[in-house]
Amino acid sequence: METMTTHERMQCMFEHRAADRIPISEGPWGATLERWRREGLGDGDFIEYFDLDRYAHVGADNGPRLPTGVVEETDEYTIYTSAWGVTQKNWKHAASVPEIIDNAVKTPDDWREAKKRMTPSDDRINWDQLKKNWPVWRAEGRWIEAGGWFGFDITHAQFMGTERVLVALIEDPEWMMDVFQTELDLHLTLFDRIWDAGYHFDAFRWPDDMGYKHSQFFSLNTYRNVLKPIHQHAIDWAHAKGIKAGLHSCGDITPFIPELVEMGIDSLNPLEVKAGVDPIAVKREYGDRILLHGGINALIWEDVDKMEATVREIVPVMMQNGGYVFATDHSVPSNVSLEAFGRITALVKQIGSY
Repeated sequence: METMTTHERMQCMFEHRAADRIPISEGPWGATLERWRREGLGDGDFIEYFDLDRYAHVGADNGPRLPTGVVEETDEYTIYTSAWGVTQKNWKHAASVPEIIDNAVKTPDDWREAKKRMTPSDDRINWDQLKKNWPVWRAEGRWIEAGGWFGFDITHAQFMGTERVLVALIEDPEWMMDVFQTELDLHLTLFDRIWDAGYHFDAFRWPDDMGYKHSQFFSLNTYRNVLKPIHQHAIDWAHAKGIKAGLHSCGDITPFIPELVEMGIDSLNPLEVKAGVDPIAVKREYGDRILLHGGINALIWEDVDKMEATVREIVPVMMQNGGYVFATDHSVPSNVSLEAFGRITALVKQIGSY
């Protein structure tokens, strides 16, 4: 079979039929890239270096645009306040999520003031980037995704704080629904403008982490009552444009998967093994209805022999009848060498060929 572009491979996977091989989509931590550059990557693009699949991202600013600024900076970390009003500490050379220090939006009154700032305008879209890059992306056969930013995950982790949002889901669900819907509505308005300008994309995909290790942040009933209508709106919007709807949701979200499939979600990522998700069980139950993306435990990357054994065990099952994109269940950690990553991705190409 002739070599396909990423766009062609992804179309085959969504249609549950064979391609030349399964797509490979990986994202190393910044600290991992630092290591690889020391080991021979240099200033190069790791995607080109390893000949991985090529994706493109279309974004837009749907935030409240609160005042930003650096609070403190050292050689090891930076403390800054984001446009979502979150003061956080980012480590410069470690593979780690940020440490949240404070939130500007803490009450319904704070939210009402922030909401006034969340109005659509053309300067929320990087038109110059689209004009420059979109024709190149299409010519290169990339799979182009519009990236959403709404729902529980962004609201608790990057806006209002975890405990505050979890309590509000139970005690003031109307407040949370207003927040989630406002975030989504602004994004869809901006993406409508992008689409109407002729910059079409292949999928609408968003992150909304709803689980952690062996459990979920909230009950299935809470999901159905508060967040599911927002997700359904996003899925319906994508399908009305004839494109795919994809969800990234970390943690063990196993109880939510039947709901998502019933709603019409087209792809699911990352199938977090280390949190309790069984990717093979999900494949056998739903693999003929959705594209599965991920399902490789990031914690075993350091042991290359174990990674090879895992690839040989999991990939042949997940790639059956298409519908699979190879990826770890989170970012590639910094204990993975350049040589080891190349060894594994070469094996994936071999095992994952049709």
